[in-house]
Amino acid sequence: MNKPMVNRVLPRVLCAAFRLWCRTLRVRRENREAFLRDLPDSYILTLWHSRIFYIFYHYRCRSDICLLISPSRDGDWLAGVARLLGYSVVRGSSYKKAVSAARPLIKVLRRGQRIIVVADGSRGPRHKAQSGSIHLAAITGVPVIPLAWDARTKIEFNSWDRFVLPLPFTRITLNMGEPIHVPRGASDGVIQEKTLELETALNRLTAERG
Repeated sequence: MNKPMVNRVLPRVLCAAFRLWCRTLRVRRENREAFLRDLPDSYILTLWHSRIFYIFYHYRCRSDICLLISPSRDGDWLAGVARLLGYSVVRGSSYKKAVSAARPLIKVLRRGQRIIVVADGSRGPRHKAQSGSIHLAAITGVPVIPLAWDARTKIEFNSWDRFVLPLPFTRITLNMGEPIHVPRGASDGVIQEKTLELETALNRLTAERG
């Protein structure tokens, strides 16, 4: 099977299996996201790479949420699955420093939409926040919201990110932290401080058990 055919067929197969898997999960929201109603229309949700599995399902059918997915080969089928789940997709790097690469996401935020960004990027280091989402917040004035989940029974893979897979029929606990506000045009020192604040919040939320 040639690559174009694989890129068309594989996302559909993965999406069907993914939906079936996640429908068996029971979810408890530690924070019920009610405070999102008090925020501006736009915000940045961010989480660790190891926790992307369930979040893909939780926010499905939300075309007002845009996902940043790497332009790698693996990203091709991941982007296909995301579109089938109803997301908008922007292909690009996690831009540790390359703010110019974030222009599509800046446009999304300025249109009043939301984005999801992986805090430690597609290659890590694991659970070390990169500054991309904080730079975006400093440019657009939107808040950054840390997000985490845990599962009562799960598999933790021996990958660089220790990817977490919840087992079928287990309970998921979703936890959301307080918004992190970044001043527009923040200095490099403030960017570093806010990046560390984000990292600390994500590690705290990830360590909590429901």
